[in-house]
Amino acid sequence: MLAKLMPDNSNRRTLQKALDIRVIMGNPPYSVGQKSENDNADNVIYTKLDGRIRDTYAKRSKATLSKGLYDSYIRAIRWASDRIGEKGVVAYVSNAGWLDANTADGLRLCLAEEFANIHVFHLRGNARTSGETRRKEKDNVFGMGTRTPVAIALLVKNPAADAHGQINFHDIGDYLARDEKLAIIARFGSVGGISQASGWQAIAPDEHGDWLGQRDRSFDAFLAIGDKKGGGPKLFDNFSQGVLTARDSWAYNASRTALAGNMRAMIESYNAELARFDVAHPNASRKERDAALEGFIDTDATKISWTRALKADLAKGKSFSFDDACLTPSLYRPFTHQWLYFSRTFNEMVYQMPRIFPMGRAAENRMIAVTGVGETSGFSALMSPVNSNFHFVSGGQCFPRYLYGNVIGEAENDALQNDLYANKSTDKLGRRDAITDEGLTHFQAAYPGEVITKNNLFHYVYGLLHSEDYRARFADNLSKQLPRIPAVKKAADFWVFVEAGRKLGDLHCDFDSAEPFPVTVAQGALTLAHIPDPVKFYRVEKMKFGGKRPNTDKTTVVYNANITVTGVPLEAYDYVVNGKPALEWVMERQCVKTDKASGIVNDANRYAIETVGDPAYPLLLFQRIITVSLETMKIVRGLPKLEIAE
Repeated sequence: MLAKLMPDNSNRRTLQKALDIRVIMGNPPYSVGQKSENDNADNVIYTKLDGRIRDTYAKRSKATLSKGLYDSYIRAIRWASDRIGEKGVVAYVSNAGWLDANTADGLRLCLAEEFANIHVFHLRGNARTSGETRRKEKDNVFGMGTRTPVAIALLVKNPAADAHGQINFHDIGDYLARDEKLAIIARFGSVGGISQASGWQAIAPDEHGDWLGQRDRSFDAFLAIGDKKGGGPKLFDNFSQGVLTARDSWAYNASRTALAGNMRAMIESYNAELARFDVAHPNASRKERDAALEGFIDTDATKISWTRALKADLAKGKSFSFDDACLTPSLYRPFTHQWLYFSRTFNEMVYQMPRIFPMGRAAENRMIAVTGVGETSGFSALMSPVNSNFHFVSGGQCFPRYLYGNVIGEAENDALQNDLYANKSTDKLGRRDAITDEGLTHFQAAYPGEVITKNNLFHYVYGLLHSEDYRARFADNLSKQLPRIPAVKKAADFWVFVEAGRKLGDLHCDFDSAEPFPVTVAQGALTLAHIPDPVKFYRVEKMKFGGKRPNTDKTTVVYNANITVTGVPLEAYDYVVNGKPALEWVMERQCVKTDKASGIVNDANRYAIETVGDPAYPLLLFQRIITVSLETMKIVRGLPKLEIAE
């Protein structure tokens, strides 16, 4: 068909396929896939090319998820390597994520085998980082054209080479503006220019396929915090990522009332689309319904947020109704309450969360959320007493104190959960320890004569994960794999970590009970102010620092037109979680935000008024998190030096 419609293009393509191509260069596009199912813009599927990725990069990878390997620029690398055959050169300016991404371990292993020489000039510019890391990355060489880091890579295949997999790396440096980076590129001019400046660093990949930030091998000897692949002893029997709704503006809100209204309206829109679709395709087979779906359904983002799973439900003819029991308290980001519509249908992925916080019922539990593998925000651990979002701690994995449900297979447990949910009963829902007997035995053997419980171990883990020694020593491991838990050398230190973990857990889970830090209000003491309308007086739209960039004053925070807070201790900003100071999470999230696509308003003031019953809650929360931050750092800096048992 293409040959008839576009003969010139077809002829060029046929001619190129017959050529002996030895050099391929370019700037391939970066795209994993569409951002929303409402877009109806999925990436093109390349059957043969994607098959080659599965047989090479994905096959060699140890990562759990491989979606990132089908990004367009990685497809371009795979295609080019195959196209030049046994010898030739590939020269790309591309997304630099493949250099250290956990999902790209198989790609790096294959490149070292397929190419004789590899030169990589890392230009940095990753805008998806935060804090000091973001400042080091600074500008992108493409300006605002991309948020990803960028690298120039030259890969040479040479069957006559004496050695293969010779990798040379040059990092452009920290804190550089775009013009400075472009000037450095121009000054070097070539691979030879960097060689003349003795700028190349030779890299020997390790057994994991790591090029940058290679791991400390001693880490693998420690007890696994969790393991779903049956690879050996583990401390936690099960764990889960946080809830991934794929429609956060609809499924989360500070206002329980607004959340109920939003979800009720969306479900009504879905059922209306189902009815309209059934009328238009009354006798269609499932295959025909699937084919007819795209282009037929209403993709108005102000009415409904489509996901792949919800489209599949419509094709199956499923209808749904709003359920008030799905409205559940949640932590959306660090120290940020939101109401969640917790539902297997309207959350794209609930993972194991129903076994940690069962759907439709109150269940006492706590869980330790740690940064997900491959995230760039830096390692964090944060405890939560309620259901939490996938990005509560970036891409986090959550390790609970307890599990709910019987010790049976997942399908049977799902059926049990659904039955319990339907009957609103907790009689059959057993609670059991999430910490394994083998984990307890491991630590009891490390400290003979000590009486150690599973509660002790839960708190020990939380205390250890806050150790600055542990985070610094194993930073590269923690960026690429889940934590592993060593036994410290001295029993006395073990108990210090236990007590620290207990205090930190109480502090972080009960942050709303912390004593508000006594800041000064520039306008005068609020206790003496005449406030006829507290709702209006304390309403916050967006907090901001005093001063003007680049000379912002973090000791001063403008809360609203009525209140300017002064005397904020700078040391409170030392407590960083999920990539930024805890205080800045409060400033960012205690606001009024309107989602561009749906038009839905998420107003933090509504949580203060409706749930807490105090319109001053956002201000008090800010003061409380000052206290939490100072106390956290006091506990962390009081931890013993990390001395690991042999």
